Amino acid sequence: MGYCLMLCILGGLVEYLMYPLEVTVLPHTIFVFLQVLSWGSLALIPVASEALSILLACVLLSNLGASIAEVAKDALVAEYGQKNKMPGLQSYAFMALAAGGILGNLLGGYFLLQTQQPKSMFLSFSVLLAFQLTITLGMKEDSLGLPQTSSHSLVRKSISESIRKQYFDLLVAAREESISRPLIWIVASTATVPILSGSIFCYQTQCLNLDPSVIGMSKVIGQLMLLVMTVSYDRLWKHVPMRKLVGIVQILYASSVLLDLILVTQVNLWWGIPNEAFVFCFSGVAETLAQFKLLPFHVLFASLAPPGCEGSLMSFLASALCLSSIASGFFGVGFASVIGITSNDYTSLPTGIVMQFLAALLPLLWINRVPATHPSAEKESKKGRSRRTRRTRRVGRVGFGSIYSYRREREPDFLR
Repeated sequence: MGYCLMLCILGGLVEYLMYPLEVTVLPHTIFVFLQVLSWGSLALIPVASEALSILLACVLLSNLGASIAEVAKDALVAEYGQKNKMPGLQSYAFMALAAGGILGNLLGGYFLLQTQQPKSMFLSFSVLLAFQLTITLGMKEDSLGLPQTSSHSLVRKSISESIRKQYFDLLVAAREESISRPLIWIVASTATVPILSGSIFCYQTQCLNLDPSVIGMSKVIGQLMLLVMTVSYDRLWKHVPMRKLVGIVQILYASSVLLDLILVTQVNLWWGIPNEAFVFCFSGVAETLAQFKLLPFHVLFASLAPPGCEGSLMSFLASALCLSSIASGFFGVGFASVIGITSNDYTSLPTGIVMQFLAALLPLLWINRVPATHPSAEKESKKGRSRRTRRTRRVGRVGFGSIYSYRREREPDFLR
């Protein structure tokens, strides 16, 4: 698992090096090709699903492609929103991802129940990806509606010069306190929490003997919750002060970790809730809140990015989040080993969950790094005040020594 996580940051680095060339279709083509190669090998090559080394290589390729697509997606959404004056476009991107997650998990569960063979599901997935690869290869750069770099300028400017310029522009932007402070908070808040999802999954399947389809359907519920929360953020919660919203979400995330403690200690059975129903409803809550916590920061950095540095900053954010996830995963595996959680002994799992809960509360100690209000809300309020000021000036200004004078207040109708 550690090697799989390491390639996430490698994918972010590859995309970041590609980005100075302003090529957007190429990363997605590489992503789809790697996915077809990995999943197609698992479906068509019998040895691939039996030999551990080949299986690990296929998973590594799949994770590498997924990480490239994740970083490219963030950069593309940021640039498109900046060019077309569409602030908050990241909310709609999260909605689309949540809807795709719901559909993908449902289709995956349906194929798994119908075929009872993972190879058939891998083959179906490979066919869909091959169709996507065909569409991507026929797509032109100018169809995305983004500014393109002419071939003549690319000839004059070498790749190393482009990378160097992009790097220095990003360095200047990252030194701004309005960007560096919330960036440090979101990365640290992810890295300091040990992830015990692997131990929880093994406990659910080995000790509680839960069917994997129940756990898979809990992911569907989680994605549905993410969709509802994203729509609520776009309609209602984006006007809530950012520090207050992020603090509430962090507290809810820490509290949702204790849901696993209820399952491990079997308190849910005392309440009359079967294990299947509890896992189905509450297993994906913590993961959903962890995903939703990223949305306000994506919107924030997209609005603070200097002109011409939108894609680079969002690519850097995605890579930094991948790195923090790597740290969190290694932290969780190491912590589980230290306290003695093994495949045959889960007696220390409640202690691990409590420590995970306390670690999730730690980022609240430095939440002052998160801006109190969102910059877009401040701009709207300033714009409203400036409009009111201009109206007051037009009405209340008095020009002495001139034949024109303006009343400080409009006269009431009964005085006219």
